[in-house]
Amino acid sequence: MLKAYKYRLIPNKEQREMINKHIGGCRFVYNWALETKIKYYQEANQKLSAYDLNYMLTELKNENEWLKDVYSQSLQQANKNMESAFTKFFREKAGFPKFKSKKNPVQSFQIPQHYKVNFDKNIIKLPKIGEIKAVLHRTFEGKLKTATVSRKSTDKYFISILVDDGKEVSEKPKFTEQSTIGVDVGIKDFAVLSNGEKIDNPKYLKKSLKRLKVVQKQVSKKVKGSNNRKKAIKRLAKIHEKVTNQRTDFQHKVSSRLISENQAIAFETLKVENMVKNHCLAQAISDASWSSFITKMEYKAEWYGKTILRIGQFEPSTKLCNVCGYHNKDITLEIREWVCPECKTKHDRDINAAINIKKFALQDQNLIVI
Repeated sequence: MLKAYKYRLIPNKEQREMINKHIGGCRFVYNWALETKIKYYQEANQKLSAYDLNYMLTELKNENEWLKDVYSQSLQQANKNMESAFTKFFREKAGFPKFKSKKNPVQSFQIPQHYKVNFDKNIIKLPKIGEIKAVLHRTFEGKLKTATVSRKSTDKYFISILVDDGKEVSEKPKFTEQSTIGVDVGIKDFAVLSNGEKIDNPKYLKKSLKRLKVVQKQVSKKVKGSNNRKKAIKRLAKIHEKVTNQRTDFQHKVSSRLISENQAIAFETLKVENMVKNHCLAQAISDASWSSFITKMEYKAEWYGKTILRIGQFEPSTKLCNVCGYHNKDITLEIREWVCPECKTKHDRDINAAINIKKFALQDQNLIVI
């Protein structure tokens, strides 16, 4: 089973310069490879593979001597990443590969092999960079795979190590109606469970908006290219980083609890990219970050042998009475409670939806096991 472990790096001045050079070199090679691939296809109708680009990389390094200071396998990995982006574009209908910008908030490069982790000394040794101090707060056992070194806009450095622990994926036990729970994600409440529990939405971004507006105004008043503007941008980045860390910590705690307490968890399929087109709700939906939460649920379910169930996005989970099945077509977003005209049951909108999500997921014709 593959697992990723992320650690904080504490490089010295020389090591920071080398890491930044690796980041810049890999970004340069990626953009060169993308431009070359497009050019060859337009002019000669030829398709270049990652192997072809790696062969041409030697000439590129002769033309740009500074690339020789960068680990060669990291440069080759940049070509492989570009090739993977094209594969996703053609096979999975993803967006066309884009050129990388040095203005992106997170910059990174990959090391496929020949790096070492020393837990006793809290040191990670990277090719051409040397031994870097790291906060190795947890250990692991297994075969080292690709490592990704990243730099955030707050000038913090991290390394994510992919490890193959040699373990097989846990077998998923059979689940029953009692061991299954339905989850309806929302804005007012982050998640409502079919057992009636409501998990409050912390709304970390909304709580930080006042401070964000102040700092953003300070950035706009600084002269472009000045040191004061760079300092203001860094202050702004720290606020965004704090919001991200708070949201990630909250989602990890909620997802771990739901996975540990249930054998199966049912969700409704959501097209978040379409939902954020509503400008009135876009910020609140982005703050809740439902996609990130469900992703955490999915890989933790794989780790611990639990089951994730999905129902279709067009199932009337909100408008259907979970007691008698009456379909109320008149429910709008403003209505939070309603009474069924058939069985006279009073429904909380979100709890009713969570119960219906569980019911739909347990029906054989709607069951999708992940």
